[in-house]
Amino acid sequence: MTRIGILGTGRVGTNLARKLAAAGHHVTLGGRRLPDTDTPTTPRVTFADHRTAVRTADIVINATPGDSSLDRLTDLRTELTGKILVDVSNATRDARDGLPGELCYPGSSLAEKLQAALPGTHVVKTLNTMLFMVMTAPESLAVPPTAYLSGNDEHAKRTVTGLLGDLGWRPEQIEDLGDVTTARATEAMILVVPHILRRHGFEPFAVSLAR
Repeated sequence: MTRIGILGTGRVGTNLARKLAAAGHHVTLGGRRLPDTDTPTTPRVTFADHRTAVRTADIVINATPGDSSLDRLTDLRTELTGKILVDVSNATRDARDGLPGELCYPGSSLAEKLQAALPGTHVVKTLNTMLFMVMTAPESLAVPPTAYLSGNDEHAKRTVTGLLGDLGWRPEQIEDLGDVTTARATEAMILVVPHILRRHGFEPFAVSLAR
């Protein structure tokens, strides 16, 4: 059993919490407000503030809004030192219709900014190229999706690969792109997402690699 802290109590965080708890992990959902009413209630899922969720975890998942993640997590530098930080967020500014717009860090990425701000933390970028429901149900798509990995630490990426397996991802669906600088490529994939959503609504999809 791994102790996992998830920062963010919205759809992404609660969806991940439900599946990881079912896989046998103990999950602490960290937030600054009460969780959504459909948040799972189970002995393996508890609730706390951000700092407590990070301090008591072995692995931390960032599911906070990407445009404010850097400030939030930099404030937790001490608690995050020595831990794996799984970043599933995209840092964008909202368009007029509320969908993702321009990148906050063009020419870079949120993952790179987090790694620079948290040098004692092992940042791994993944699961940011799909709608949230696909994160925990890759088998729901007609075409097998891809979960990309970016990070500097090989052990951390192997550990995250194991967590992806608990979420239902098969080894052949996981693509290790290399160090954390490769996250700028997958984060840029968010630019196609609003166009798809405007045409098709919130139907499950992922931006995947076809071979």
